[in-house]
Amino acid sequence: MWKLLLVTLASVLFSPAVHAAAGPLDLTTSTVGIVAIVIFTAAYLLVMGEEHLHMRKSKPVLVAAGLIWLLIGWVYVDQGFPGVAEEAFRHNLLEFAELMLFLLVAMTYINALEERRLFDALRSWMVKKGFTYRQLFWISGFLAFFISPIADNLTTALLMCAVVMKVADGDKKFIGLSCVSIVVAANAGGAFSPFGDITTLMVWQAGIVEFQEFFVLFIPSLLNYLVPAIIMNFFIENKKPNAVYEEVELKRGALRITFLFLLTVATAVSCHMFLHLPPVLGMMMGLGYLQFFGYFLRMTLPGSLARKRAMAERAGDMERLKRLGGVVPFDVFSRVQRAEWDTLLFFYGIVMCVGGLGFLGYLHLLSDTLYNQWSPTYANVALGLMSAVIDNIPVMFAVLSMQPDMSHGQWLLITLTAGTGGSLLSIGSAAGVALMGQARGYYTFASHLKWAPAIALGFAVSIVAHLWLNGHLFDVFN
Repeated sequence: MWKLLLVTLASVLFSPAVHAAAGPLDLTTSTVGIVAIVIFTAAYLLVMGEEHLHMRKSKPVLVAAGLIWLLIGWVYVDQGFPGVAEEAFRHNLLEFAELMLFLLVAMTYINALEERRLFDALRSWMVKKGFTYRQLFWISGFLAFFISPIADNLTTALLMCAVVMKVADGDKKFIGLSCVSIVVAANAGGAFSPFGDITTLMVWQAGIVEFQEFFVLFIPSLLNYLVPAIIMNFFIENKKPNAVYEEVELKRGALRITFLFLLTVATAVSCHMFLHLPPVLGMMMGLGYLQFFGYFLRMTLPGSLARKRAMAERAGDMERLKRLGGVVPFDVFSRVQRAEWDTLLFFYGIVMCVGGLGFLGYLHLLSDTLYNQWSPTYANVALGLMSAVIDNIPVMFAVLSMQPDMSHGQWLLITLTAGTGGSLLSIGSAAGVALMGQARGYYTFASHLKWAPAIALGFAVSIVAHLWLNGHLFDVFN
């Protein structure tokens, strides 16, 4: 296989030169273009096999991105236009950098809240209340739906899965069913908020849809979750789980960090809405908020520990004294280090791969096929279904790169379908892939596939609801 690849690359390097041009060359039918498609396809097949290969998804796309742009660079140098390829690469890199820094700050805040035990406290509260299976099913689903618009669908799904596994310890059927519901709810909840999913964030940062305009997708997104959840509800035994309650004490500053996170979101939104500056400016400023507060926590830690030790000694609480002895200072940069770097690097690889294929001319070809030969509605629904197999990040980045002439209603439709289409299969979204690892043996590809018809019904209902409720937006062009 490697010999074949080397021979193919050699044929590229010594193939007849393409016609020179002052701008991007149409290389869709050239050997370079075909090899680039083969490289991207091979890389994505490795990404889809992540669960079985136990290889992080960032590795193949990073290499593929490098190879695609090396081929592009060679062609443009050969044609005497090295600056054209360089400028195109820098343009794609800038788009990635803005989104990467935005996501990095959001991930840092979520990790800080996790370290302060805010999510553990939520889980403990649910165990303490002694909910039945049906109550737990609906509570975990609704929490996933309403937390994901702020905390992103991946983090939310992992949190609620941990809750369900803790409460319903060992009940394979219920855990598997709840995980399906959580994935659908987290993806649906992320579709009506710029912060809920990378795809919505990309559309917002591109300036195509304003922050408040996403909220018209609330009812379609809610129906996307409710329709399959109502069907699944009839297959749940209405009994109480045998769970052990665990006392969780919030670490100092947990609620204040939550407030700072909301303030950071408000700063990012204000920068974009009122000053027309990139939202990443507000997010990076928000990281400064967290750093200042981290400094405050470190400086006041000795005094706080002394007061708590004195109280524990007076109460004779030896267990708390032992816990206080293991307290370490809050470190912002350790939270940054714990960000999901594999996801960020995968995002870089995808942006660069799709950007390279677009520069070769494939996105223009795809845009002409989908949006000129088909109606935008059919095209956007088809791309949403495609996101069940192909991650929604390359799907949405491809649409943004194509920049089809669509109304606000159509842009919101592709946001809805790309964000929720991944719920059809467990491999279609980051939330589903993550839960297959976290709930290994309980939540599988097959257990999710069994509910695909119900999820597909919810997907269809949400599209119809958007077309009906927001029909006036389909006549308003950007």
